Amino acid sequence: MSPAAVITCSNRSAAGERRDDSGQLLAELLAGDGHELVHRVIVADALPAIRAAIHDALAAGARIIVTTGGTGLTPTDVTPEAVAPLLEREIPGIAEAIRQTSREKVPTAVLSRGVAGVIGDALVVTLPGSPGGVRDGMAVLSQLLGHVLDQLSGGDHRPGGGV
Repeated sequence: MSPAAVITCSNRSAAGERRDDSGQLLAELLAGDGHELVHRVIVADALPAIRAAIHDALAAGARIIVTTGGTGLTPTDVTPEAVAPLLEREIPGIAEAIRQTSREKVPTAVLSRGVAGVIGDALVVTLPGSPGGVRDGMAVLSQLLGHVLDQLSGGDHRPGGGV
């Protein structure tokens, strides 16, 4: 379907201290939806590393870039700060929908500071670092990706689509 990238933002996974279960799950879910994984990387929770990974994903031709990790409240959670300045247009409704969907199961999901938006013709979404957060986020994204990518390619509005 579309080229995709998975970026795991985690100090422990980058150091080899923890398996990247969320990144693996995210890659599997994207592939299961028919997307081709063109870039996958684990980076430390650091602004330059996260931004470089986003640029590398774009250079690899990814039209869907999804990060996992670094959206919480700890001092090292900086994924939104790394990604937001790169976005040409924000799509706050996506991040809001992900938080609301997750909130039904995990009330603290509303503490996620995830962001979503567009860089060129690519959609960029930051998901929480837990496998549950990835599952909930992909449940929302799976319904939207085709329409978003069509719109970014200049497609017309779909009847009844609301956009």
